[in-house]
Amino acid sequence: MQNPGAIRGFHAHIYYDAEEVGKAEAFAERARAHFKVAVGHFHLAPIGPHPRGSCQLSMSPETFAQFMLWAMHERGGLTIFAHGLSGNDLADHTRYVVWLGPSEPLDLSIFG
Repeated sequence: MQNPGAIRGFHAHIYYDAEEVGKAEAFAERARAHFKVAVGHFHLAPIGPHPRGSCQLSMSPETFAQFMLWAMHERGGLTIFAHGLSGNDLADHTRYVVWLGPSEPLDLSIFG
């Protein structure tokens, strides 16, 4: 098993359908304001391994626990897929993951 100290950061991906974009944008803005997380682009279609529209929030290990506690209550029904950043993309998207809401199948074929 990998040393947990090797996780250098986290991504939390907000998943949404077209009619939920505004809700996802509001959630991301609240996260940015509260935790100073970096907010990525709002994709309206699947990209990378993600099965539907998504936006990536980037955060430090020190921020992750507090963000997740907050997100449990604030996500408003949105699905959040969070994963560690160890340098191994496949492990990051399969072993070092947390779901808030129902899990969804990822397209892991992009990892070779």
